[in-house]
Amino acid sequence: MQVSFACTDHGLKAPRNGEHSKQNATSPNTTTHARTRFRTVALIARSLGSFTQRYHHNLKESTAKLTGMKYRNLGKSGLRVSCLGLGEYIDLFEQLMTIAYDSGVNLFDTAEVYSGGKRSSLVITTKLYWGGKMQLEYVDVVFANRTDSNTPMEEIVRAMTHVINQGMAMYWGTSRWSAMEIMEAYSVARQFNLIPPVCEQAEYHFFQREKVETQLPELYHKIGVGVVSWSPLACGIITGKYDNGIPETSRASMKPYQWLREKIMSEDGKKQQAKLKELAHIAEKLGCTLPQLAIAWCLRNEGVSSVLLGSSNPTQLTENLGAIQVIPKMTAGIASEVDHLLGNRPHSKKDYHH
Repeated sequence: MQVSFACTDHGLKAPRNGEHSKQNATSPNTTTHARTRFRTVALIARSLGSFTQRYHHNLKESTAKLTGMKYRNLGKSGLRVSCLGLGEYIDLFEQLMTIAYDSGVNLFDTAEVYSGGKRSSLVITTKLYWGGKMQLEYVDVVFANRTDSNTPMEEIVRAMTHVINQGMAMYWGTSRWSAMEIMEAYSVARQFNLIPPVCEQAEYHFFQREKVETQLPELYHKIGVGVVSWSPLACGIITGKYDNGIPETSRASMKPYQWLREKIMSEDGKKQQAKLKELAHIAEKLGCTLPQLAIAWCLRNEGVSSVLLGSSNPTQLTENLGAIQVIPKMTAGIASEVDHLLGNRPHSKKDYHH
């Protein structure tokens, strides 16, 4: 079973008097420069290095007021996260994280960190040694990525409870779990006085709605499990760059992404592109881009604590972060108009939109 980590500014702790980290011993004024502070966090996530002390600097209210960033509780836990998080960094790692941090983002998921073509991931076998590997005092959330059919649910929940009890993480969540599996984990936790998951990482965008809109809301209201959604732009499909085929420089043109190319070129893919052209008119009416509309649309759902953004360059990230300004424009009327164009709203017992 794979695990990933989510680190928030909320979780950074101040060093005790006289204590300094190796990484920051030569960096004066660390406590007064947000950019310098955050480069330290970026370095941790990138290198999984020897940094042993973490610094606590709450995001100033002025940052939120300046950027318009909104903060929500992670599910019904006490952890406050920015409604936009950074989830996939392809290039320019440090620069992208700094831009995000300066924009009020405090949620960073290191599960999809790519450097030199290698993916940083950790795999749990029989013992949980990743805490020592990262050499951090703790992470805020550890995610169990996909369930393991060969491992009893009780063992998974006990392992995650052990991680939290040992002080290696504050919370644990799931990623790509079914609603039934999450409910089973919750039931096991209650039965054996263990710690249940607080959130699920799930794919959510215009063309992937069923799980987040009909299954997970019930869990949110019953047991407090929130959603951290990923791929709001459907692997770039919603950017509009595939309107006229597959550009040579796009992800879909690369050999490892042949599945994405086939998806775009399929009949369903062509229908999606046609719908996106219509949705672009709504975006134009709201004075935003299609990606910004798509991200703001995801955040209209009350159960979505944060949307993880995947960006490959600063310009793209800055545009996506601009979705914060579109959220107030995402009225019930606009949401209804989007639903009408998409024609794929899943049937549910209740309307969980704002």
